[in-house]
Amino acid sequence: MSTSKTITFTLFITITLLASCNASAKAKTQPLFPAILIFGDSTVDTGNNNYPSQTIFRAKHVPYGIDLPSHSPNGRFSNGKIFSDIIATKLNIKQFVPPFLQPNLTDQEIVTGVCFASAGAGYDDSTSLTTQAIRVSEQPNMFKSYIARLKSIVGDKKAMKIINKALVVVSAGPNDFILNYYDVPSWRRVYPSISDYQDFVLNRLNSFVRELYSLGCRKILVGGLPPMGCLPIQMTAQFRNVLRFCLEQENRDSVLYNQKLQKLLPQTEASLTGSKILYSNVYDPMMEMIQNPRKYGFKETTRGCCGTGFLETSFMCNAYSPMCQNRSEFLFFDSIHPSEATYNYIGNVLDTKIRGWLKA
Repeated sequence: MSTSKTITFTLFITITLLASCNASAKAKTQPLFPAILIFGDSTVDTGNNNYPSQTIFRAKHVPYGIDLPSHSPNGRFSNGKIFSDIIATKLNIKQFVPPFLQPNLTDQEIVTGVCFASAGAGYDDSTSLTTQAIRVSEQPNMFKSYIARLKSIVGDKKAMKIINKALVVVSAGPNDFILNYYDVPSWRRVYPSISDYQDFVLNRLNSFVRELYSLGCRKILVGGLPPMGCLPIQMTAQFRNVLRFCLEQENRDSVLYNQKLQKLLPQTEASLTGSKILYSNVYDPMMEMIQNPRKYGFKETTRGCCGTGFLETSFMCNAYSPMCQNRSEFLFFDSIHPSEATYNYIGNVLDTKIRGWLKA
């Protein structure tokens, strides 16, 4: 082979390899969904509660947000990123999901998705009356305003295409139990059995998912309950629990609810043409970390990092609260909400689930 042919062949191989590498890199950075749309409570609220004057639960003060790039609070109930941001990052959609009520959202932020969740919200409207949160049942009204803005940016047809293909995350339920049923005796007269109240909540959840479908949502991830009996605040509520064991009855309640939810979602999916609904299992990853903390780098699982870690959350976790030294070693940041390290692990588990779901 002549020198000129050798050079030409070498250049061809080099260009082909570079093109292949570029295509592979592009495939890895392409978003798996055009947008992410988030509904629910404080586990996914990225700051909506900063804006309505009546909301009680807020995280717009230190030490919340201490490990964010800005090292400043912005409404997320953790030391850093929460689940909303972590899953959006893993799916290559965006690094942070802005709250819909944030003023001056850019067109690009609207196009790639926002958060409608509100800390303290529940499927049961009476839960939100107690906390003055934006009820889950009200969040579709915010979504309708979002759709109108999205249509004004990209046009009606493209807007609905984005919504049809967006990942929709629904994460709520714990507040209905820990801030309502367990603590409000009147509810036990209406629903003597926890199973009856679960059925009521699940019926509300089902109606909510169907409303989202009617507005164009097709790919919906629905979260189950965590092990509620292992939340530091719930362990503290049992005054004799000096050794801080998880409350087994509340964990059994979570398991029963999750079993019912896993049975319900396929039925809902089958009745909604073109829908794909995935159950988000947060219970098992949380229990895995609680039972095997050192495997995941945790040293403390029974209290939060903020203050005593027994009661402090929202306004009780503040600039005057002492802080743990190594936040990544704590499963919980405050007495209810996981640390960024915990959300990262749950995000890894669900990222794998979502990618498998897309291929199915």
